[in-house]
Amino acid sequence: MNSIMIAPSILSCDFTRLKEEVEKVVDAGCDMLHIDVMDGHFVPNITFGPLLVSAIRRITDIPLDVHLMISDPKFYWQSFRDAGASMISFHREAVKSPKDLIDDMKKSEITVGFALNPATPLEDIQPFIQLVDFILVMTVVPGFGGQKFMEEPLKKIKVLKEMGITIEIDGGIKLSNAKKVIEYGADILVSGTGIFGQSDPGEAVRRFKLLG
Repeated sequence: MNSIMIAPSILSCDFTRLKEEVEKVVDAGCDMLHIDVMDGHFVPNITFGPLLVSAIRRITDIPLDVHLMISDPKFYWQSFRDAGASMISFHREAVKSPKDLIDDMKKSEITVGFALNPATPLEDIQPFIQLVDFILVMTVVPGFGGQKFMEEPLKKIKVLKEMGITIEIDGGIKLSNAKKVIEYGADILVSGTGIFGQSDPGEAVRRFKLLG
């Protein structure tokens, strides 16, 4: 059984064929779908809201992994939960009292994660690491899809791995660098153009899965 989990990023799919694109990667064996939510304030781009999460939930029942790149996750997270999110990650910089938010989210049986920008040190989340279910390590500066992979943040994986934390990696992940990321200790790989940017997204998922 493969141990690595694959999360195709909806940001890179063809939205004129959303249902078909989702079904291709689900049928190929992806473990979850990654949905990047950007508000144009916390990051300089605007993407999706709960309506898209709800639409995807009607297409599939696999876990929906929602990454909130927004300024007020405390106010909005319940809307994404109600729309069908299974996992929700947020950024430390966007929350004054992470413990309170984590506690509220866990009462709703949401799988909770911290998202780390490349420049955010682990020390910034140290008091809360054991409270969350996973850490999303960004290997690009969040805000836009299709960016070049950064190796420097991979150093965080080794430290987190020693703590027994589930680690998700997002940013520029392709078949060409996925093996290295797995060797560092990543558990979940998020890939956008590395999957939906390929001529056959389903085959891309299958090839990723073979690496694990």
